[in-house]
This record gives sequence, structure tokens and C-alpha cells, in this order.
Amino acid sequence: MLHISLWKRVLILIIVVIGVVFAAPNIFYNRVEGHNDAVAAAAKGESLTPEQQAAQAGWPDWLPSDIVNLGLDLRGGAQLLAEVNVGEVYKARVDALWPEFRKALAAERGTLGSIRRLNADPGVLRIQIGNADQIAEAQKIAETLNNPVSSLTGVGQKTLAITTQGNQLIIQLSDAEKAATDDRTMQQSLEIVRRRIDAAGTREPTIVREGSDRILIQVPGASSAQEIKQLIGTTAKLTFNSVIGTSSNPNEAVGSDQEILPSADQKGLYYILDSLPVVTGEDLTDARPDTDQNGYPAVAFRFNASAARTFGDYTQNNIGKPFAIVLDNKVISAPTIQSHIAGGSGIITGRFTVKEATDLALLLRAGALPASMTFLEERTIGPELGADSIAAGKMAAAVGAVLVVVFMIASYGTFGVFASLALGINIALIFAILSVIGGTLTLPGIAGIVLTMGTAVDANVLVFERIREELRNQQKAKAARAIELGYERAMSAIVDANVTTFLTAVILFVLGAGPVRGFAVTFLIGIITSVFTAIWVTRLFVSIWFARRRPRELVL
Repeated sequence: MLHISLWKRVLILIIVVIGVVFAAPNIFYNRVEGHNDAVAAAAKGESLTPEQQAAQAGWPDWLPSDIVNLGLDLRGGAQLLAEVNVGEVYKARVDALWPEFRKALAAERGTLGSIRRLNADPGVLRIQIGNADQIAEAQKIAETLNNPVSSLTGVGQKTLAITTQGNQLIIQLSDAEKAATDDRTMQQSLEIVRRRIDAAGTREPTIVREGSDRILIQVPGASSAQEIKQLIGTTAKLTFNSVIGTSSNPNEAVGSDQEILPSADQKGLYYILDSLPVVTGEDLTDARPDTDQNGYPAVAFRFNASAARTFGDYTQNNIGKPFAIVLDNKVISAPTIQSHIAGGSGIITGRFTVKEATDLALLLRAGALPASMTFLEERTIGPELGADSIAAGKMAAAVGAVLVVVFMIASYGTFGVFASLALGINIALIFAILSVIGGTLTLPGIAGIVLTMGTAVDANVLVFERIREELRNQQKAKAARAIELGYERAMSAIVDANVTTFLTAVILFVLGAGPVRGFAVTFLIGIITSVFTAIWVTRLFVSIWFARRRPRELVL
């Protein structure tokens, strides 16, 4: 048992060397971070400043450059808790159904009589039928447009709940479809928020769903919560609508298929628009900051092939008429169509600043949020607090490491030195794994590492105490035999102790959230690396030492 075959020795040494090499960039954290930022900027095609060029050259490209990401509590940054207003999606879905139902019912106008949409609560479509005695026939026609719910939980159920009241059809989303819509809305919101924040160049944000309709957003390094709030809080819902007319009265009565929206830059001016847009921002393939013919900031855009044809046909048939560019329910521009706009590209003009044009282009590229968000909580953590946390974590780790090393050397002498060296390798392996997997280190994570320092030597203590016991019980036992028996008979206790600890850490990770999960991640990694270093690395040290010294007696 004391003898370790050559291939095992080589494998252990390779793992140790790889771990140390991949952990090393964290020692030069700021230099490597600057290098990585410069490389990322170059990959996007951006021109590098002299400072970025120096940062890129400050770390060799042939060396690993993965580093541990610092969490919000260590780097500082912004945290937001947002509630997604999923009810808005119900309204949009139901409003979009009206043209389809109007067409289907109008085909039977001779039987049903007049067809009219009535005002109703948001998310409810009320359609009045002229011939009240034919309401059952109208419901039957409406049911032909009712499709099955496209989700596993809604198997066998329909997307719409269609009922009647007098001479009215009442149409709204079914409960099963609402549940499926909620899930899609949250997934889409998570993805769009992530794309917007990533496009802004932030580092390793944490964006997770909490509960049924909330999103937790943590952005390390952000200067303020308001900055992130402005970036993600705008729905950036872009539509191109036909202009029916203008008004100075925001409460002017309009048709059921029309809407009245304010001008973004002219106070007191309102536009009456066709509520069904010609094309929408979802059809955009690109958006970027640009300038108009007068040199003012603008946003250039390009549609996909289908929308380009639709937009081209619309402009060709409406030359001389105005059309509105609507952003988040405000008309930002209402130019007159001068000629056929082919190719599906154009620019959005308005009274933009350079920053506003850049931000708008970013938001349009990322896509529109399916619903607006209400920010329930916002918090900004300054970098000074993060620096204090790092300093406190370093101090705790240093004190813990020194105490463990002193105890092990005082208790077990040379074997304690081997255990201390293995402990250093263990910490290096933890940082190497966190760096490679892109893990985020938080203050609770540092606590997990400090705890690992204490538990990492547990296996060594079990082995060393077992060796002592063998030396006492078998007075004539040789040193090699005592060491072999110590490792053999301590193995079951080591496995039991670490398996139970590992299961506890897994439960913390699965059921915990935030700080608890951060602690569990580092502790889980620490358990795995500590078993490796205690059983194999320390044994390798003992094996090499014993092969060279060949002691007749072992004092432990």
C-alpha cells in the first residue's frame, strides 16, 4: 500500500502541476483581468486604446488566463429585484386575436349580422353579434380558431376560454394557456435581460428567476443600480404604424382598432394610429447608432426579408402619407413617406443624444421585453465595501491556514509538513477548478474555502492517528507496515465522513439560493480536492520520503 506505481505517481504530479498552473493567474488578478478585457474588445472588432494594448501585452497569450469571477459582495456593483408584469402579455395576445376573429366571423355576416368589438377589461375580447339568436353559431365559428395548448402541462386543453353573454362573445386566454404564457414570458425576459447586460460589457452577471414572476439581477462592477435599471427597464417595443390623424386631446374617442399615443418630443401633440402595426421591432436583424442627413444622432436599422417586403409594399402604396415610428407607446418620429423604401433598411430620427442613440440601438438589437418590469428593490454596493470584504477574507484564510499548519506540524512533525504542503495544493486546486468553470467567488464562498482548510486535514489526522495506533499495538511492527495499515484501516472512516459531508453540501446547493449556494459550491469542490490531496498527494510525499530515508523506527 505504501508503494505507488510509476503511472500513478506521474498522474498525481500532472494533476498537481495543472492545478497550480491554472490557479496561478489569480495571483496576478488585475493584470490578467485587463488582458482579458482587451482581448474581448479586440474580438468584437473594437479599436484598442494604448492602455488596452498595454494590458493585452501584459499577460502572455500562451498562459492560461481564466480567473475566478468576484461576486457582487467582493467587487461591488448593483442588485435589482424586478417583477415582470405578465398581465400585459395577456392583453397583447388577446388584442392580436381580434383581426383573425373579425375575418372569420365576417365571412358569415349574412347569418350573424353586424360584428363589433366592445370595450372590455385588459386581456378580454368582447365581440357583439348583430343577430342574438345566432350567438351559438358565432361561438362555433370562434371555436374553430381555438388551438390546443402547446405545453406538457396543458395537454388536452385549449388556448382560449370562449363563452357567451347575451349577444356577446367573450374571449380570453384559458388558465392552462396563461400558465404556459407566464413561463414563456419569464424565459424570454430572462434571455433578453441577459443579452442587454452582456452587450453592455459587464462581467459575469447573475440573472435568475425567483418565484413565478420575479427576476433577480446582480451585476458586479456596475457603478449604480440606476444605470442597470435604465439599461433593462425599457421594454424597447418598436412598431411602425399607419397615422390616421393628430389631436391635442389625449382622451379623444377613437375606433376600436385605433389608438391614441403622445409625441415623444412635442408636448400636447397626440397621434391617432392604426393599432395593428405594419411591422415591429421583432422583425429587425440589426440596429446601430448613426447620423441623419444633418449630422444629428440617429439609429440605423435593417429588417429581415419578410418584413422588408411588407415595409416596402406599404411605403409604395402610401407615398405622401405619414407613418409613425412608435417606441414604448410614444411616437418618436412621424415622417411623411417620400418614396418607395426598398431593401428593408432606414434610420430612426429624433432628438437623440449620442448616448441615447447608442443605448436605443443596443436595446433594439437585444429585442423587446415581452412585458414591462416593476423594480421592487434596488441596491448599490460600493467597491470599497467589496475591498474590505476581500481584505477580511484574506485575513481569515491566512489565520486559518497558519493555525492548521502549526497544529499539524506540532502534532505530527514531518508528516504534518506533508499534510501542510498538501493543504496548499488543495487550495490551488480549488481556485483552478473555479477559474476553469467560470465560477463566481463570494464572501460565503470564501467561508467555504476557510472551512475546507480545517476539514481538508481531517483525512490526514485519521490516517496519522491510525498509524500511531498500529505502532502502539504492534511493538515489533515495521514502520512501512504501520504506514500501510494506517492508510488501509482509515480508508473506510475517510470515505464515510466525506460522503456524508458531500451529501449535506449537495442539499445546500440544491435547496439553497444566493449566499448559501455560493458557500455550497466552494465547499463541494473543496471536499473533492481535499480527498484527492489527503489520500494521494500526502501518500505520495510519505512514499518518496520513506524510500529515501528508510527509517527503522517511526516516531509519530
